[in-house]
Amino acid sequence: MEVSTKIHSLLTPDNCAVILIDYQPQMAFGVESMDRQTLVNNAVGLAKTAKIFKIPTILTTVAKSTFSGPMFPQLQSVFPGQEPIDRTTMNTWEDQRVVKAVEKTGRKKLVMGGLWTEVCIVLPAIQALEAGYEVYVVTDACGGVSKTAHDMAIQRMIQAGAVPVMWLQFLLELQRDWARQETYAAVLGIVKEYGGAYGQGVVYAETMLGGHGG
Repeated sequence: MEVSTKIHSLLTPDNCAVILIDYQPQMAFGVESMDRQTLVNNAVGLAKTAKIFKIPTILTTVAKSTFSGPMFPQLQSVFPGQEPIDRTTMNTWEDQRVVKAVEKTGRKKLVMGGLWTEVCIVLPAIQALEAGYEVYVVTDACGGVSKTAHDMAIQRMIQAGAVPVMWLQFLLELQRDWARQETYAAVLGIVKEYGGAYGQGVVYAETMLGGHGG
């Protein structure tokens, strides 16, 4: 039977899991596809999005003690009690601890971000698709060794059936309705701290006009 690659329904806090892959200093040193401080900003925005919506989040690193270093402290501080799964394989999906952690969530939609796009994201994305999962790649929270490497990896994943998203899009797709008060303030907090010009617009509206987000 042919496996359908069609993506069904929107992302919600109840139907997805997040995997944060290899956000480590040695991997960041090689990123040339985007500004590295912007990368950190976007990765933390993504992590905090998962945290406030209580989405199951898997943290994983590669060769932490021998080569790549620890997970970015800005990310680890979002999940202070959670130890990343440290691997030897470049492909996250080849580590059965990660696969079992994904299975334990019970979610079929996987949102992935990490370094590098052309290795540590593309490999598990393709294999997760083969295993029947829907994969969403947070393109502006991933970095490659060149813009070409990043772009071609994204194209390869799209051809395999993955869906490209942006971290701010993910945040707003989860919130969706500004009347959702339980996460309203936290979402605006993330927007103001990590949302660039949009965040500054929210600050302006709140301060000068007495308005709110949206």
